[in-house]
Amino acid sequence: MTQIKQSIELLIDNIRRLISVDVKKLEYIIAAQIAGGHVILADSHGVGKTSLARALAQSIRWRPEDTADNGEAKMEGFSRIQCTVDLLPQDILGYNRFIGHSGQLIFNKGPIFAHFVLCDEINLLTPKTQGSFFQVMEEQSVTIEGKLYRLADPFFIIATMNLKGVHLFPLPVPQLDRFMIRLSLGYPSEEDEKEIINRHGRIDAWDNFKSVVDSADLIRWKKMVDEVQMHPDITAYIVNCVRQTRVHPDIEVPASPRAGVRISRLARSLALCRGMDYVPVDIVKEIFIHAMAHRIITRDPSIPPEAPLESILNSVPVEPAKREQP
Repeated sequence: MTQIKQSIELLIDNIRRLISVDVKKLEYIIAAQIAGGHVILADSHGVGKTSLARALAQSIRWRPEDTADNGEAKMEGFSRIQCTVDLLPQDILGYNRFIGHSGQLIFNKGPIFAHFVLCDEINLLTPKTQGSFFQVMEEQSVTIEGKLYRLADPFFIIATMNLKGVHLFPLPVPQLDRFMIRLSLGYPSEEDEKEIINRHGRIDAWDNFKSVVDSADLIRWKKMVDEVQMHPDITAYIVNCVRQTRVHPDIEVPASPRAGVRISRLARSLALCRGMDYVPVDIVKEIFIHAMAHRIITRDPSIPPEAPLESILNSVPVEPAKREQP
């Protein structure tokens, strides 16, 4: 466990040499990836969302077998999907086509066939194209004209979402529910912004950026998440918090059972990243709002989802109620 913690710290330090990002938020993103989840970054333009995704992908040493042709479709190490309103599902997933007069049918893979996928400005996609992510996010596979293609581990999507702008299409709740966590990077401090200008005002900013973690480690860590112990009382606490969203007066669309699964998985992964072999309740409290806010809809749009979630955290007891002895 200590070795994993040191490797995660090395990965975080490597990214922060180039990207100014809060350590905890970066830790959450890495934990979500190790847990097998996906991340959505909801932010303004130009705060470093794309650079962060690129730095994370380039921090991984990809093995030859990671990008080898597995007989179905070759996986890339990193790909970027720049979303626009006219993008179609086949532009993301791929399509079959005939070659000349031979009649041979070949598959042209889409950019989704990569281990790390940056989906930039996802809410510029129409609902039809947004739907192309449903299967791959849940099952790590895509179906093209009746043929199933499985995507190899590791597989990770970082999506960015504009908060304001024109031609924006809201993401449906079932799709938002498939993201393990939603974060906002926010604007940097004055000192960090000066450092950003000094770093990225040069054309050689990325020249000395190196890979520090093997892709095989990511796969091994993902399997180790299941070994992190979660006490039944912690599981009960997660369930109670999730169920409270279904009776809270300010919440119109509550959280599904998938929310509890995702929170428990993320909590285990974050504990692993911190060198623990068990999940303390403090980790659950720490990630609860980040992992839940995008899964619910409040009755009053002026009330942010974080408000009722905060009240749930304050009202649900950590210790289970003791049954009275007869």
